[in-house]
Amino acid sequence: MDKNQCFEIGYISKIHGLDGSVCAFFDVDSPSQFYNLDAIFLEIGPQLVPFGIQRISGQKGNQVILSLDGIRSEAQSIPLKGCKLFLPEKAFPVLKDDQYYFHELVGCQVHDARLGVLGSVQEIVDLPHQTLALMVWKGYEVLIPVHPDIVIRVDRKAKEVLTCLPDGLLEVYTEPDLKVDIHEN
Repeated sequence: MDKNQCFEIGYISKIHGLDGSVCAFFDVDSPSQFYNLDAIFLEIGPQLVPFGIQRISGQKGNQVILSLDGIRSEAQSIPLKGCKLFLPEKAFPVLKDDQYYFHELVGCQVHDARLGVLGSVQEIVDLPHQTLALMVWKGYEVLIPVHPDIVIRVDRKAKEVLTCLPDGLLEVYTEPDLKVDIHEN
């Protein structure tokens, strides 16, 4: 499977027991939506390697325990620690019309309720406490918080994002007077 056709959903965080099971972190809003998976791809070196899933069980928060086909011992599971987990987009649960996956925002045209068309989303920046959409506006990179108060609506078919940007957000990225000199004493 080509990595460009898949999306990262998490990683293997540690070994779980002596039978080859692993503990994985699913970086998704609702891990339980993925409890019926038959297979998953692990990034091993530069390649995505498919593994059948024998058993998957939810744990606390976004942690799951995975038993993978062909992995029967602790020795076999140790090299998997830290491997990223991927799924092809077709394996993702179907969403309602008013829902979206963050990766679907890439390439969408950003329309602000007050300012009109601004640009398109170049990439998603996933930070521990928030997710941001990176957009280029008038030659400046602008980070837009992907939050329900700011991202009002996403039209996945039309590839459009309607926003209501907070006053001053664009200026933070474009005004030279607002730049901070980190070398000032």
